[in-house]
Amino acid sequence: MALTPERNFPTNPSRMLERFFNDDLMDWNLTNFSGPESNMPAVNVKEDDNEFNIEVATPGLKKDDFSVSVDNGRLTISAEREDEKKDKDEEGNYTRQEFSYQSFQRSFQLPDNVVDADKIKANYNDGILNVNIPKREEAKPKPAKEIKIS
Repeated sequence: MALTPERNFPTNPSRMLERFFNDDLMDWNLTNFSGPESNMPAVNVKEDDNEFNIEVATPGLKKDDFSVSVDNGRLTISAEREDEKKDKDEEGNYTRQEFSYQSFQRSFQLPDNVVDADKIKANYNDGILNVNIPKREEAKPKPAKEIKIS
């Protein structure tokens, strides 16, 4: 059993090259998770006998920036953040004004009749969003049972 991620691949290679050569690579504030050429956050999916665990690397975001939902067997993790920077001179005129917007959305198809959607939990700590998806009791592996011979 596995969670199936839905992937969005870059569709415009010329835009990727343009960003590589023209954007300031040292300005980390330019990172933007929106758009088809985006840098989706890294995701780890782990499975053990009792649960699935999804880890999403999203440094710089806050807990309130995230939304996690389940609908018809599809788990959706999304985040959105807006930022505004303004520099003014002594007369109150703008010398620089920048707006930035970051967003992403990842979806995972949950295995049918395996997970207990009512018990899914998520927490955000040190730039990592953890989503724990417990399995139903009937989906967990059963220990071997010794049968007495009469």
